[in-house]
Amino acid sequence: MEVTLREARKSKGLSMTYMSRKLGYKSVSGYANIEYGITKLSLKNAVKIAKILDMSLSELFFDDKLHNSSKKRLNKEVLSCVN
Repeated sequence: MEVTLREARKSKGLSMTYMSRKLGYKSVSGYANIEYGITKLSLKNAVKIAKILDMSLSELFFDDKLHNSSKKRLNKEVLSCVN
């Protein structure tokens, strides 16, 4: 099941304002544009969002598109690049 950013955020009880602040945006529209698909999401912010939502990158962004072994490998590779 693919989860949208909005669904994931709302399921955690988080507001767009909270997400915007955690990502360092000065206005809510910075995050809202990501959630609405207007602004492309950087890898750095994808990792931050996944951490804020307590979800893995593959779970949040690729759940229906990857095989389980690929999901685990993707998470390890991405985290090693970002850290």
